[in-house]
Amino acid sequence: MVTASPILSGPFAPAARLTDSYGRVIHDLRVSITDRCNYKCVYCRTGEAGPQYPELAIDEYLRLIRLFVSLGITKVRLTGGEPLLRRSLVDLVRELANLRTLTGEPLDLALTTNGHLLDSLAAPLKAAGLNRVTVSMDAVDAPTFERITRIPGSFQTVLGGVRAARAAGLTPLKINCVLLRGFNDDQIESFAHFARQEDVVVRFIEFMPLEEGRLWSPEIVVPLREIVKRIGRVLPLVELPPREAGETARRYGFTDGRGEIGIIAPVTQAFCGACSRVRLTSDGKIRTCLFSQVEHDLYGRLRAGESDQDLRDYIHRTVQGKEARHHIGEPGFLKPSRSMVHIGG
Repeated sequence: MVTASPILSGPFAPAARLTDSYGRVIHDLRVSITDRCNYKCVYCRTGEAGPQYPELAIDEYLRLIRLFVSLGITKVRLTGGEPLLRRSLVDLVRELANLRTLTGEPLDLALTTNGHLLDSLAAPLKAAGLNRVTVSMDAVDAPTFERITRIPGSFQTVLGGVRAARAAGLTPLKINCVLLRGFNDDQIESFAHFARQEDVVVRFIEFMPLEEGRLWSPEIVVPLREIVKRIGRVLPLVELPPREAGETARRYGFTDGRGEIGIIAPVTQAFCGACSRVRLTSDGKIRTCLFSQVEHDLYGRLRAGESDQDLRDYIHRTVQGKEARHHIGEPGFLKPSRSMVHIGG
């Protein structure tokens, strides 16, 4: 059971909100609580045992998250790796649910998972205060799904987790599908039907160069326009307005009002200009962009005994250096210094 240390109780000290040098307000924090994963998805992992970074204690994540919340963060998403592998996850969610933003509202708490352990954890997570989950699911037929995850029997296990999350009220329930041409792009139309049948929001993600190996190329990317066109042939779509500035997904509804599709298109229609996100890796380093070449060791400063105000000042300075945009596909582009499983989604 997690017990809050004194640093986790009491009102927040006054602090300036986080903004970068381009005037973007940073209010969305994504925290990886492990880089371990029980899947070996082909677009993410090489299938071999790779490097593993240290994990912080749950109380240490709580302290760092609280600092970010005191600077205006309103949304926290727990990621991995596979976050459901962490013991005390439910306790972490319960503690986060007790925090309040600068305006006195509860945090918007979400979690991204591969869904393998979700069946038994959905209800406890909801009871602890989690608002919603996003499940990574890259096919809707068992053979394709299990060829991607490289785990026999994984499709039915994840489908059970999806249904348990919906029953628990972790909604809107989102399903993320990373599309690779020639590999799972034959699933697009089936996913559109799946969204309606299972009452979930299916979000297609353009494949980004974040894998451990060297699989990525522009030819493998299935672009937003093609996805919309293909779904529209079988189920007419209408574009929906964004819910907020900086939203990552372009939203589409079916014309009969039943179901929703989202498309996250960082390669062909980048949304960097309105980015409101910053990331904290499982070993406590700030990443200001998925494609950063530099990391900023916040946890190292905590371990060295720096005060909360010193750590806030460091977060401010770091966010001021946030990149204007990524450079996928441009000459001289470099993959980030870590792969996605080690960064956190």
